[in-house]
Amino acid sequence: MGPPAEPDLYRDTWVRYLGYANEVGESFRAIVPVSLVWASYGVATAYVTADAVDKGKKAAVAWEDDVGKTTRVAVAVVDTFVWQALASVAIPGFTINRICAASLYLLGTTTRWPLPVRKWTTTAIGLSAIPFIIKPIDRAVDFLMNSSLRKLYSSEENRPSSS
Repeated sequence: MGPPAEPDLYRDTWVRYLGYANEVGESFRAIVPVSLVWASYGVATAYVTADAVDKGKKAAVAWEDDVGKTTRVAVAVVDTFVWQALASVAIPGFTINRICAASLYLLGTTTRWPLPVRKWTTTAIGLSAIPFIIKPIDRAVDFLMNSSLRKLYSSEENRPSSS
């Protein structure tokens, strides 16, 4: 056996949590200025972009002498970016936004709690939902990618060269 694999900075360390910044922002939407929510999307998008660039660099090293290096690097970058954009930003952000909006609405119609209490309760509900949505969304995005975009990649990789 060779040496242990080096941990992936973007998948195996605390840096991974930056991908969830927008979910935290969405959870706090009821009590912070909307500019902070958008800033949280900026942090998550920077994480997604950095991970895609990192995977492109790793693919470039791994396929250094390969004729199809450019294609393989492009596939690594696009696959990582699309997967992360869907699984870390778009779908979870929308999900937490809707959970919080529904919670705030329901608390407003079913309780007599003061508005600040309803808003903080909504934030707590949003934050507590994050750990429960991650795995199902990741699996759904895997299925979506495997059923669509990744089929294009595999057909590209299996296509005979034109030379």
